[in-house]
Amino acid sequence: MAERREGLVVKAQSGFFTVETDGDRVVCEMRGRLKEEMQDTDPCVIGDRVQITALPGGGVIEEIYPRACVLSRATPAPAGRGSNPLDREQVIIANPDQVIFVFSVVQPAPNLRKLDRLLVAAEAEHIPSIVICANKVDLVDKEAARAVFGLYEDIGYPVLYTSATQSLGIDALREQLTGKISALSGSSGVGKSSLLNAVQPGLGLAIKQVSAATTKGRHTTRHSEMFPLAGGGYVADTPGIRSVALWNIEPAELDGYFIEMRPYVGECRFADCTHIDTPGCAVAGARAAGAISEERFDSYLRLREELEAFYWGTDRT
Repeated sequence: MAERREGLVVKAQSGFFTVETDGDRVVCEMRGRLKEEMQDTDPCVIGDRVQITALPGGGVIEEIYPRACVLSRATPAPAGRGSNPLDREQVIIANPDQVIFVFSVVQPAPNLRKLDRLLVAAEAEHIPSIVICANKVDLVDKEAARAVFGLYEDIGYPVLYTSATQSLGIDALREQLTGKISALSGSSGVGKSSLLNAVQPGLGLAIKQVSAATTKGRHTTRHSEMFPLAGGGYVADTPGIRSVALWNIEPAELDGYFIEMRPYVGECRFADCTHIDTPGCAVAGARAAGAISEERFDSYLRLREELEAFYWGTDRT
């Protein structure tokens, strides 16, 4: 007899979705109408809360509940879908309690422009907790690591300093992950798998195997999965972040997603202040006082130019 249940999507592969519900895992397909209703985004992803009909040998997703937040990026839409080059949302995970952006201190050197871009994407979605993990601190002294990432601590982001090889910061990372649905994001080579193996033996290896299978060959179907943590909660390793195109963020909104600029935006003389050579700009005053770093402001300028070029076909350079 068919039975309706509610559950959590923990795996998505080839149009099939593994839903954890009432202690069971049910492999489900999705109703066709749900695909039609959500043309410009991924209709069902890991982290989604859903209602299913459980059937012998499987199930059907009947309803996808509204998402509180997502970690997503823009991606080119299929040919013929529209005129914009980036008019479709790729949702990496739905409803995360937190995102942890992992960057190595060295080998490879941290790309702070990319980190700023990821922070904007997370702020725009109001993800409840945003954490930075500075890994491989064993390769430099801690002061050198803080010289790079201390800027983010100063403006309010928690920064974990870790080393899997020397078990530095692992307890703090484990505590940060426990009991939450977490998305771990970082470029290849930053040591995510080693960190996760240190947190929970075998966890990083399992995620690495999924990642390798997903990226092998042009036509490999995308495979996303959340892995359970021994102390409760889940962790999802997200796709590589070689490029992150911001989704659904207009140029005029951008300043509000730089958290150190946010308090000053409402104090500018003009409501549409760009903070670029504008009279009465409170952000400029904060920069002059050292409350906004030149590095972060330069990231803001570059992202604003990119967004203006996308939305209006203009560029300040």
